[in-house]
Amino acid sequence: MMTRTHGAWIWYELMTTDPEGAKAFYEAVVGWAMTTGHNGDNNYGFISNADGGMTGGMLRLSPEMCEHGARPGWLGYLGVDDVDAMVERITAAGGKVLMAPFDVAMAGRVALVADCCGAPFYIMTPTPPPGGGESTAFSPTLQGRCGWNELCAGNVDHALAFYTGLFGWQLGEPMDMGAHGKYHFPSHDGVGIGGMMAAMPHMGPPHWNHYFRVPDIDAAKAAAEAHGGTIAVGPMQVPSGDWVVMGTDPQQAFFALVGGRPGAA
Repeated sequence: MMTRTHGAWIWYELMTTDPEGAKAFYEAVVGWAMTTGHNGDNNYGFISNADGGMTGGMLRLSPEMCEHGARPGWLGYLGVDDVDAMVERITAAGGKVLMAPFDVAMAGRVALVADCCGAPFYIMTPTPPPGGGESTAFSPTLQGRCGWNELCAGNVDHALAFYTGLFGWQLGEPMDMGAHGKYHFPSHDGVGIGGMMAAMPHMGPPHWNHYFRVPDIDAAKAAAEAHGGTIAVGPMQVPSGDWVVMGTDPQQAFFALVGGRPGAA
């Protein structure tokens, strides 16, 4: 649905110490079909939906990765025209390179970076499949996709300049949250892609939250709790009319969900 790859969210990745356990959890909660490996490699699997569209992948964290500081969690990928050129621009804008550009066979060229405030994310120049192709990982409406990307920024003004300058995002009229400052609404090619706000003290270091869409937020919450997850927030209604929940999965990765509440009176 995005007309340009540059600046679009194109992939979401779950890093986990237990892909088999994560598969059981998220298939029950979100309704995904997940694999824990492919082509003989059990370290990377895929996340797909009933309609055949892909949401992302799942990376098995090795003990060595964890020894070097890796932890279970979700990271998003922003599409860019040229990963190597973008790394230089990100650095010049105050960001950092956490993992230098590298090639992934049949997928594209990737780098792990942090923005001007320290929030990590991937950038990727994808290799188009035969006949072309377009990411379906983000959608404001499709079930099982990320429906909202939310930045909790160390300095929201610096972050706004960073992302609009590098990725061409546009900004709508912000929402005043009183003592918490303003909530900003970035868009890409006219499509709202989420929100940006100053991180509150209890939120931890700057980071992106990615909200995955479910048809029934109450059913998803119940499934999460029944399958070993912990809900920290919600269901809470947001200005769009949707409801959100946030929590941690059984492997302690933070997750967020967005959806309707058809069972409510």
